[in-house]
Amino acid sequence: MAGKGSIAVERMEELYKMARDIYEENPELSRRYTDLIKRISQRTRTKIPKHIKRNICKKCGTIQMPGLNSRTRIRQKREPHIARTCKVCGYISRYPISTKKNSE
Repeated sequence: MAGKGSIAVERMEELYKMARDIYEENPELSRRYTDLIKRISQRTRTKIPKHIKRNICKKCGTIQMPGLNSRTRIRQKREPHIARTCKVCGYISRYPISTKKNSE
């Protein structure tokens, strides 16, 4: 069983690289690759690695490439967080920024 998960993660990594490389030439094919990443994760019941999951829009499924099809901002309201806006669908995803507290 452990081998199945590692093979799935390797395949997700490969599809993610392919999706990033092909996005500018063929966005639809790139979106297909991200759909495959999600399906592999569901079928094998493995988590999508965090660096991949955070770079895929939850609403439309496109690869988020800052400056090309997404905008990234650091916000301080309430809790400090990173706000990434998808320029394709307008979805805003927010990720908390961990703050280190000084131990006295």
